[in-house]
Amino acid sequence: MVGSDADNAQEDWPPQPDPALKSLEVMVGTWELKGRESGADGEIQGWTTEWMEGGFYLIQREPRLLRPPRVVGVEYIGYNEANKVLRSYFFSNDGPFGPSGGIALKYTWEVSDDTLTIWFGDVGSPTSFKDKFSDDPNTITGRWDCREATTRRP
Repeated sequence: MVGSDADNAQEDWPPQPDPALKSLEVMVGTWELKGRESGADGEIQGWTTEWMEGGFYLIQREPRLLRPPRVVGVEYIGYNEANKVLRSYFFSNDGPFGPSGGIALKYTWEVSDDTLTIWFGDVGSPTSFKDKFSDDPNTITGRWDCREATTRRP
């Protein structure tokens, strides 16, 4: 049968990663991090990032906090076709997060030629990491911004 559904399905196989994932290529490698997460004991060590076989996910392995108890985790970054965004989920050794017991922390990534923005949750949330790449893209300088929001009844 010429032009059957079976023929069309084979033309689409194997699926290919969305081209938006190519913007994450700059993140691949081993990164040394100098900074603090929370207070004097919140030193963060660094991370390594590599593509999962197939190219659909960037895997980031993070030894986050060095103070006891040590927090380590892994983050999977992929393309969310429904929302047209780079979305990641961070899982750590200290288990489910927050009062809702959520399985992972959700982030949204925006990567351009010279900047990286990581939103906690969705774009526009009050918590985001914004930074700039150096001219040689081997250094990122930035910080987490945790703005307060006030809601009032009219």
